[in-house]
Amino acid sequence: MKILAFGASNSTTSINKQLATYAARQIDDAEITIVDLNDFEMPIYSIDREKTDGIPQLAHDFKAAVKRADRIIISFAEHNGGYSVAFKNVMDWMSRIEGDTWEGKPFFLMSTSPGARGGATVLDQASSRFGFMGGRVLASFSLPKFYENFDAEKGIMNLDMKSAFDSQLLKFIAG
Repeated sequence: MKILAFGASNSTTSINKQLATYAARQIDDAEITIVDLNDFEMPIYSIDREKTDGIPQLAHDFKAAVKRADRIIISFAEHNGGYSVAFKNVMDWMSRIEGDTWEGKPFFLMSTSPGARGGATVLDQASSRFGFMGGRVLASFSLPKFYENFDAEKGIMNLDMKSAFDSQLLKFIAG
Protein backbone atom coordinates (compact mmCIF):
# COMPACT_ATOMS: atom_id res chain seq x y z
CA MET A 1 0.00 0.00 0.00
CA LYS A 2 1.39 3.41 -1.00
CA ILE A 3 0.49 6.16 1.47
CA LEU A 4 0.83 9.89 0.76
CA ALA A 5 0.76 11.93 3.97
CA PHE A 6 1.10 15.62 4.74
CA GLY A 7 0.12 18.39 7.07
CA ALA A 8 -2.00 21.00 5.31
CA SER A 9 0.18 23.80 6.63
CA ASN A 10 3.30 25.66 5.57
CA SER A 11 4.65 25.99 9.10
CA THR A 12 8.18 24.63 9.36
CA THR A 13 7.22 23.25 12.79
CA SER A 14 3.76 22.04 11.76
CA ILE A 15 1.99 19.99 14.41
CA ASN A 16 -0.32 18.77 11.64
CA LYS A 17 2.62 17.39 9.68
CA GLN A 18 3.72 15.63 12.88
CA LEU A 19 0.26 14.07 13.30
CA ALA A 20 0.00 13.02 9.64
CA THR A 21 3.49 11.48 9.77
CA TYR A 22 2.62 9.64 12.99
CA ALA A 23 -0.59 8.26 11.44
CA ALA A 24 1.19 7.04 8.30
CA ARG A 25 3.87 5.31 10.34
CA GLN A 26 1.22 3.31 12.22
CA ILE A 27 0.42 1.37 9.03
CA ASP A 28 2.46 -1.81 8.71
CA ASP A 29 4.06 -2.75 5.40
CA ALA A 30 3.21 0.57 3.75
CA GLU A 31 5.37 2.58 1.39
CA ILE A 32 5.09 6.05 2.92
CA THR A 33 5.67 9.35 1.16
CA ILE A 34 5.61 12.42 3.42
CA VAL A 35 5.41 15.73 1.58
CA ASP A 36 5.93 19.25 2.86
CA LEU A 37 3.67 21.94 1.40
CA ASN A 38 6.64 24.32 1.47
CA ASP A 39 8.03 22.29 -1.42
CA PHE A 40 4.93 23.22 -3.46
CA GLU A 41 4.82 26.99 -2.96
CA MET A 42 3.30 28.62 -6.04
CA PRO A 43 1.88 32.00 -6.96
CA ILE A 44 -1.62 32.62 -5.59
CA TYR A 45 -4.07 31.03 -8.02
CA SER A 46 -5.93 33.33 -10.40
CA ILE A 47 -7.61 32.63 -13.71
CA ASP A 48 -5.63 35.50 -15.24
CA ARG A 49 -2.31 33.99 -14.13
CA GLU A 50 -3.39 30.58 -15.44
CA LYS A 51 -4.26 32.08 -18.85
CA THR A 52 -0.98 33.99 -19.02
CA ASP A 53 1.50 31.52 -17.54
CA GLY A 54 -0.29 28.17 -17.48
CA ILE A 55 -0.39 25.76 -14.57
CA PRO A 56 2.86 25.65 -12.56
CA GLN A 57 4.97 22.49 -12.75
CA LEU A 58 4.70 22.17 -8.96
CA ALA A 59 0.92 21.66 -9.29
CA HIS A 60 1.58 18.87 -11.78
CA ASP A 61 4.17 17.39 -9.40
CA PHE A 62 1.69 17.40 -6.51
CA LYS A 63 -0.99 15.83 -8.72
CA ALA A 64 1.49 13.12 -9.71
CA ALA A 65 2.11 12.35 -6.02
CA VAL A 66 -1.66 12.00 -5.54
CA LYS A 67 -1.91 9.67 -8.53
CA ARG A 68 0.93 7.45 -7.25
CA ALA A 69 -0.72 6.97 -3.84
CA ASP A 70 -3.18 4.24 -2.96
CA ARG A 71 -4.42 6.18 0.07
CA ILE A 72 -3.93 9.71 1.44
CA ILE A 73 -3.59 11.05 4.97
CA ILE A 74 -3.99 14.79 5.59
CA SER A 75 -3.96 16.63 8.89
CA PHE A 76 -5.40 20.13 8.57
CA ALA A 77 -4.23 23.30 10.20
CA GLU A 78 -7.16 25.58 10.90
CA HIS A 79 -6.73 29.22 9.90
CA ASN A 80 -9.69 31.35 10.93
CA GLY A 81 -11.97 28.34 10.70
CA GLY A 82 -10.81 27.24 7.24
CA TYR A 83 -7.99 25.69 5.25
CA SER A 84 -4.54 27.25 5.40
CA VAL A 85 -3.81 29.44 2.38
CA ALA A 86 -0.86 27.18 1.54
CA PHE A 87 -3.10 24.11 1.24
CA LYS A 88 -5.96 25.92 -0.50
CA ASN A 89 -3.58 27.30 -3.12
CA VAL A 90 -2.05 23.89 -3.89
CA MET A 91 -5.53 22.40 -4.13
CA ASP A 92 -6.79 25.24 -6.34
CA TRP A 93 -3.92 24.87 -8.80
CA MET A 94 -4.16 21.09 -8.80
CA SER A 95 -7.91 21.21 -9.45
CA ARG A 96 -7.24 23.00 -12.74
CA ILE A 97 -5.30 20.04 -14.14
CA GLU A 98 -8.24 17.64 -14.21
CA GLY A 99 -11.77 17.83 -12.86
CA ASP A 100 -11.25 14.87 -10.52
CA THR A 101 -8.90 16.58 -8.10
CA TRP A 102 -8.37 13.66 -5.72
CA GLU A 103 -8.57 10.78 -8.24
CA GLY A 104 -11.11 8.79 -6.19
CA LYS A 105 -8.47 8.16 -3.51
CA PRO A 106 -9.45 7.00 -0.01
CA PHE A 107 -8.68 9.54 2.72
CA PHE A 108 -7.96 9.65 6.42
CA LEU A 109 -8.62 13.29 7.28
CA MET A 110 -7.40 14.68 10.57
CA SER A 111 -6.80 17.96 12.32
CA THR A 112 -5.09 19.17 15.43
CA SER A 113 -4.41 22.44 17.18
CA PRO A 114 -3.20 23.69 20.54
CA GLY A 115 -6.83 24.54 21.38
CA ALA A 116 -9.70 22.53 22.82
CA ARG A 117 -11.50 22.01 19.48
CA GLY A 118 -8.47 20.55 17.69
CA GLY A 119 -9.27 22.13 14.33
CA ALA A 120 -12.74 20.54 14.27
CA THR A 121 -14.23 23.27 12.07
CA VAL A 122 -11.79 22.81 9.19
CA LEU A 123 -12.02 19.03 9.56
CA ASP A 124 -15.81 19.22 9.18
CA GLN A 125 -15.39 21.37 6.05
CA ALA A 126 -12.88 19.00 4.48
CA SER A 127 -14.89 15.90 5.37
CA SER A 128 -17.98 17.27 3.67
CA ARG A 129 -16.16 18.87 0.72
CA PHE A 130 -13.66 16.24 -0.41
CA GLY A 131 -16.32 13.93 -1.83
CA PHE A 132 -17.27 16.64 -4.31
CA MET A 133 -13.66 16.80 -5.47
CA GLY A 134 -13.11 13.11 -6.15
CA GLY A 135 -12.03 11.96 -2.69
CA ARG A 136 -13.49 9.16 -0.57
CA VAL A 137 -13.31 10.04 3.11
CA LEU A 138 -13.04 6.73 4.97
CA ALA A 139 -12.05 8.08 8.37
CA SER A 140 -11.56 11.30 10.31
CA PHE A 141 -10.03 12.27 13.63
CA SER A 142 -9.46 15.49 15.54
CA LEU A 143 -6.82 15.77 18.26
CA PRO A 144 -7.45 18.69 20.64
CA LYS A 145 -4.77 20.30 22.80
CA PHE A 146 -1.89 18.90 20.76
CA TYR A 147 0.86 19.82 23.18
CA GLU A 148 -0.93 18.11 26.07
CA ASN A 149 -2.03 15.01 24.15
CA PHE A 150 0.86 14.22 21.77
CA ASP A 151 4.48 13.29 22.29
CA ALA A 152 6.92 12.99 19.38
CA GLU A 153 8.19 9.63 20.66
CA LYS A 154 5.05 8.19 22.28
CA GLY A 155 2.40 9.52 19.91
CA ILE A 156 -1.12 10.11 21.22
CA MET A 157 -0.88 9.91 25.00
CA ASN A 158 -4.53 10.23 26.08
CA LEU A 159 -5.85 6.65 26.08
CA ASP A 160 -9.41 7.56 25.03
CA MET A 161 -8.12 9.68 22.15
CA LYS A 162 -5.64 6.97 21.16
CA SER A 163 -8.46 4.43 21.08
CA ALA A 164 -10.58 6.76 18.90
CA PHE A 165 -7.60 7.31 16.59
CA ASP A 166 -6.88 3.57 16.33
CA SER A 167 -10.52 2.89 15.45
CA GLN A 168 -10.44 5.45 12.64
CA LEU A 169 -7.08 4.19 11.39
CA LEU A 170 -8.49 0.66 11.12
CA LYS A 171 -11.43 1.97 9.08
CA PHE A 172 -8.97 3.74 6.77
CA ILE A 173 -6.79 0.67 6.31
CA ALA A 174 -9.76 -1.63 5.72
CA GLY A 175 -10.97 0.69 2.99
